[in-house]
Amino acid sequence: MKETGTTFEPPSFVKRHRRRLLWVLAMGVPVVVALVAGIYIIDQHWPYRYRNVKPLLEQLLASRITVSAYHRTYFPHPGFVAKALTLRRNTAPDLPPVGSTEDLIVQGSWLDLLLFRKQVRFVDIKGLHVVIPPVGSRAMQEDFPPGSSGDFAGPETAVEKLVIHDAALDLTRKNGGRYTYVIRQLIMRNVRQGQAAPYVVDMQNAWPAGQIHAIGSFGPVTPKNLGRTQLSGRFTFTGVHLDQIGELHGTLASDGHFSGALAAIELFASALTHDLAVEDGQSTPVNGSVQCTVNGLTGNVVLHRIEVKTGESTVDAAGTVTGAANTPKTTDLDLMTTKARVQDLLRPFLHHEPPVAGPVALKVHAHLAVQQDGTAFLKRLTMDGSFVLPRERVSDPEKENTLTNFSERAQGLKPPKDDPDPAQADPAAAVLSSLEGQVKVREGVVSTERLTFTLPGASADLKGTYDLRNGNVHMLGELKMESDISHVTTGFKSVLLKPLAPFFKKKHAGAVVPVAVTGGPGNYKVNQNLLHDK
Repeated sequence: MKETGTTFEPPSFVKRHRRRLLWVLAMGVPVVVALVAGIYIIDQHWPYRYRNVKPLLEQLLASRITVSAYHRTYFPHPGFVAKALTLRRNTAPDLPPVGSTEDLIVQGSWLDLLLFRKQVRFVDIKGLHVVIPPVGSRAMQEDFPPGSSGDFAGPETAVEKLVIHDAALDLTRKNGGRYTYVIRQLIMRNVRQGQAAPYVVDMQNAWPAGQIHAIGSFGPVTPKNLGRTQLSGRFTFTGVHLDQIGELHGTLASDGHFSGALAAIELFASALTHDLAVEDGQSTPVNGSVQCTVNGLTGNVVLHRIEVKTGESTVDAAGTVTGAANTPKTTDLDLMTTKARVQDLLRPFLHHEPPVAGPVALKVHAHLAVQQDGTAFLKRLTMDGSFVLPRERVSDPEKENTLTNFSERAQGLKPPKDDPDPAQADPAAAVLSSLEGQVKVREGVVSTERLTFTLPGASADLKGTYDLRNGNVHMLGELKMESDISHVTTGFKSVLLKPLAPFFKKKHAGAVVPVAVTGGPGNYKVNQNLLHDK
C-alpha cells in the first residue's frame, strides 16, 4: 500500500474485488427485483387459481361445478389437483346434480406461461359419472331447456389433451330403469371452442352389451344447431350379446366407418355372428353389411341397404328404425331374395332340421314392435308377403320316398309292389315339387289363405297355419290329381276306392280329394281326409 501524504491507496486486487461487487450488485439487484416482481405478478395472475380454473372447467364440462378439495401444483408442471367435483346444469343450479367426478388434474407448461400462450397442456378426469333424466320428463326440460345447447360449445382456452377414464353415462328411463354406458377411456386433443377435436374412445355399450372402440374427429360444435355438428371415424363393436334382444341368441362382431352431421350420420358396417338363433332355433353362421343414415340425436335409422348371407343364401333388405329419443324403437323392413335356399332361411328359427329344402324367392314386409318387458321376439314380429319354392325337396328320406310314390300313382303310373327302403332309394329319382303362396306371420305363427303345392301328377290348394315355435302344422285343402281317386293309395284300399272314383271326378282333373296336412317334427302326416275327419 502506498502512502501519499495522509491518503492511502488500496492495493489493485481490492479495487478489482470492489468493482466486481459493485457489478454483481448492479446486475443482481435488478434480477432479484425482477424475480420478486415476477413472482408477485404470477401469483396475482396465476392461471391455475381456483377463480381462473373454475370457468375453464365449467366450459369444458358444460355445467356449474363445486369442488370439495383443491390445491395448486408447480413442479414439474404448473397446474392444480381437484377432488370430488359436483356438476349441476347451468340452467338448473338448484336441482339435484347431473354428475360428479372423483379426481381432476390440470397441467400446464412453464413455457406456455412465459410466452403468455392461453392453453392447457393436459386435463385428466377420473370417475366422471353423468346421469341424464328421461326424455320428455320435467327434469329433462329443466336441465336441458331450448337454447341450452350453447353450453356444449367447448372451452375458450385450448386443452391440448383431455383424458376421461373410469367414467359412466346413465340414460334414465321413464319406467325407472337406465341404460349405462361405461367409458373405460376417452382421449380428445385440441379441445377448443370452434375447432374439431380428434378422439379415441374405448367403452361398453349399454344395450345390447358389447365393446365399442372408435377413433375419429368430432366438431366443431354448432351451439345453435347441434344436429349440424360434424363427426367422422372408424369403429369396432365386438362381443355383442344378442340374447338381450328378445329371443335372439348369439354373439355379434362388427366394424365400419361413418361421417357426416350429428343428425344425419352416414354409416357403413359389416357384421358376423357365428351362432345366430331365434328362441330354440339352431345356431347358424350369419354375416352381412348395412349402409344407413343415423340420427345421433334421436337414435332413428334409415336403412338404405342391408345384405345378409347365411349358408348359400342372400337376403336384401331396406327399412327404418324409429321412435322417440332414448326409447326402444320399432323396426320396419322390406326383405327380398332371388338367390336363397329355404333351408338356410328356416334353420335359425327351427330346433330341428328344416322339413323342406330347395331354392326360394320371397318378398316380405316385416315389422318388429317395441320390446316390452318379457315380450318374446316372435310375439313382436309381424310379417306379410309372398314366396315361391320352384323346386322343393322334402328333407326326410322316408317322407320323400312316400311323396315320390304318390306322384307316380297320381300320374296313373304303376306303383312299386312295396315302398322301398328309404335308405336304399335313389336320391336322383326323388320327385321335385313346388310351393308358393301369400303368408302372414303373427306371434310366431305363419298363416296362409292360399298355399299352392304342385308335384308331377297332382297339385293341392291349402290354407292353415305353421307354428315357428314348435314346428306344428295344420292345413286343409283340396288335392287335384291326373288319375282317379283309387290311385291315392295302394292295395286293398285302392280296390275299395274304385267305386267312389266317379264322385271325385272333376272337369280337367282325374279327381279332387280333400286333404289335411297335420303333425309336428318327426310326425308330419298327409291324409286324404275323405271323410273330413280332421
